[in-house]
Amino acid sequence: MAKTTVTFDSVGIPLAGHLYVPDTPARGPRPAIVVGHPGSGVKEQAAGLYARRLAERGFVTLAFDAAYQGESGGQPRGLEDPAHRVEDLKAAVSFLTTRGEVDAARIGALGICASGGYALSATASDHRIQAVATVSAVDIARQFRLGADGAQDPAVFQSMLAAAADARTTEARGETPPVLTLFPDTVEQARALGGEHGAEGFAYYRTPRGRHPRSADFLTWTSVDKMATFDAFSPVPLMGQRPLLMIVGTRAVTSWMSVEAFQRAIGPKEIHWIDGAGHVDLYDRKQYVDPAVEKLTDFFGDHLGQAISPTSTS
Repeated sequence: MAKTTVTFDSVGIPLAGHLYVPDTPARGPRPAIVVGHPGSGVKEQAAGLYARRLAERGFVTLAFDAAYQGESGGQPRGLEDPAHRVEDLKAAVSFLTTRGEVDAARIGALGICASGGYALSATASDHRIQAVATVSAVDIARQFRLGADGAQDPAVFQSMLAAAADARTTEARGETPPVLTLFPDTVEQARALGGEHGAEGFAYYRTPRGRHPRSADFLTWTSVDKMATFDAFSPVPLMGQRPLLMIVGTRAVTSWMSVEAFQRAIGPKEIHWIDGAGHVDLYDRKQYVDPAVEKLTDFFGDHLGQAISPTSTS
């Protein structure tokens, strides 16, 4: 398998990606999968892991950093713009259609965490995506508005909108606005603020287990008001008869969002539960990632066609 650093354009912003191309035999251009990273993540973390594992199964895969984040371009740094995140996924599809090793008629999308919601929205409005799967999917707007468990006091998000408005005023006056810090200093503080979901995120992003120097430590406050009216799930019926697979951990506090999105889909669909897994466990823990990759391989193999030539022994 070859991993190549690539760049491509997304609405005028250069995106940095890793293209994974299998070295197993193939009779012609291969099916391909765009892999989107979690919110605050980068291509070297969960997205890269899934991209590599699926490339080992014969798919061409592309993991990339969202605009304004990681190694990709865009100012201000740390902006989470849902509309642009959807455009990023479509730009990744466009890039894959230009590659000789890719069959442009057999492209799928895989979204992890926030990219799960973005991938659904992108698929709904881009017919080039033939099948879509998610792992620990969330609609980032719902998560901010309602909390990871859906039970957040509405006053919390209203206070965040007030802070976002203040940040815009500060910037308009030529001053440097504050930023929204994503993680506290200790796992105990993370648990106090966000329960076990917060502690799980801290354990991945802020420890040697998953930390990467380019993963986001903060978001701009303008990200919050851009997320306020976004809805990743309302377009889901537009996916029509294109197939959907949603992989969810049985312990994931965010699972209600996958269930909601699943209920809106009108075509072939499956929700697959990974026993014992929490939301973040599916980012990297082998005992949960292995069965998820098996399921994804079967799903994309069924709906994009065989990735590996029958003559291959791997």
